[in-house]
Amino acid sequence: MKKSGVMLTVVLSLLLGITGFGTSALADSYVQNVGEGSINWTKGVIQGKGIGAPPEKFYGKPNARPMAIRAAKIVALRNILETVNGIRVDSNTVVKDFAVQSDTIRSQVEGMVRGAREVNVEYMSDGTVEVIMEISMYGGFSQVLLPDTIMDAPMESPGAAPGEAAPSSAVLTGLVVDARGLGVRPAMAPKILDESGQEVYGSAFVSREFAVQQGMSGYAKDVGAAKQNQRVTANPLVVKGLRVDGPGQCDIVISNTDAVRLRNSAADLSFLEKCRVMIVVD
Repeated sequence: MKKSGVMLTVVLSLLLGITGFGTSALADSYVQNVGEGSINWTKGVIQGKGIGAPPEKFYGKPNARPMAIRAAKIVALRNILETVNGIRVDSNTVVKDFAVQSDTIRSQVEGMVRGAREVNVEYMSDGTVEVIMEISMYGGFSQVLLPDTIMDAPMESPGAAPGEAAPSSAVLTGLVVDARGLGVRPAMAPKILDESGQEVYGSAFVSREFAVQQGMSGYAKDVGAAKQNQRVTANPLVVKGLRVDGPGQCDIVISNTDAVRLRNSAADLSFLEKCRVMIVVD
């Protein structure tokens, strides 16, 4: 039977709940489980779990526990790496593709995985140990893997076409895309498109500084939680996704009417540049 790790788990959950753009409740996070690893797309965290045991001849000896912890960490790191390799960067590429193409990227990713931090340890009555370790998807990880098309200074957002609706007087502070029911797969660099395929949000619209610091978008399971997320602040524009696009099913098509509303917002360039976008998925 596992020994109590309740206090450590509670403290860590509280700390994680108030950092970055994450919501205060873990239940509101969108977590993608991958084998013995997981990706929290709301908080931007990748975790791996490992279970280790000391060699049988060391059972009951003073160094048995440290050996079990070391073995568990090795397994956890391997599981993080496997999870990382399957992360979708955009609709066409996963991390493993970059690693295969570039020894430099592969070594950088592996180095970040080796630097994972330990977030929970539980000791079993049979002498085995379960360790959970994690790395952030932001900072160095994003710097290495985000597309080179994301520049330090974003391109200007295209304006409204002649005859389109007049700009809204309300100042928008973010974008929430309700993509539930579409089978959207989360990605580090998703695109939002209008019905003609023109990009409304993507790598050309964001500042690399913000994309590296907090990711191009956050993901949530609930529209209410997404609207309350600090990423989109007080007055986000909420739009409904019509369908997915791209081979990886990561890009979302919205209506031309919603695209016009977004383009006509006086503040759209500012909040898009700052990656103030939440995507709601199943």
